[in-house]
Amino acid sequence: MKNGPIFFLGLFAALTLSWAGTVLLANHQLGALAPYYDENESASFPVWQPGMAARGQLVYADLGCASCHTQQVRRPDFGADQARGWGERQSVARDYIFQARVQLGAARVGPDLANLGGRKAPYDPDELTLFLYTGILPGAKAVTHPPYKFLFDERTVVGETSKLALKVSAPAGTQVVPTERAQSLVAFLQSLNISYAYPEARPFVAEKKEGEHGAEKKEAPAAKKEGEKK
Repeated sequence: MKNGPIFFLGLFAALTLSWAGTVLLANHQLGALAPYYDENESASFPVWQPGMAARGQLVYADLGCASCHTQQVRRPDFGADQARGWGERQSVARDYIFQARVQLGAARVGPDLANLGGRKAPYDPDELTLFLYTGILPGAKAVTHPPYKFLFDERTVVGETSKLALKVSAPAGTQVVPTERAQSLVAFLQSLNISYAYPEARPFVAEKKEGEHGAEKKEAPAAKKEGEKK
């Protein structure tokens, strides 16, 4: 090819510019985001995840939970997420600054979990732990989630029963106890709370131009009477 070197240099330049625009520009816009300090509450948001919740995020990613659950509440005009009770506002980039591996997800076989810990009727650790083992939500009559029994150990009771033992049927002399992975995953799920309203999370309402549907009509200036000063 006569102009082969020029072609490949142009191709390399195009790929480099595309990568820079996608990665470097996005990092410049979002990589420097810091917690938002609320002077009225004398606190910063989002709150740093404690150690067990941070480890639980790794368990969440390892189990592939993002293949069935999202962590992104959409705007009202993009879906019915808020009507379903998944959050009172849309998700924004600042919500994820303390997450090492953001799990936005791509499918919703199950409900969105972005605000699980901040919903009006949150599940306590015992209920979530039992749900992971049985796959049945409190009050439900049928399995709503694959049971993750591999996150639990069946141990022989030696002395007193463990305080962490589940109240489920088990062979005589044994108990079902959640592993450290199960406890970490529950801690992570409970830490998911995007209820704080950041300034950038407020819905943007574009001002409609004159003549558009719903725009306020401007009154024409009154004509000046003869003899009035211009």
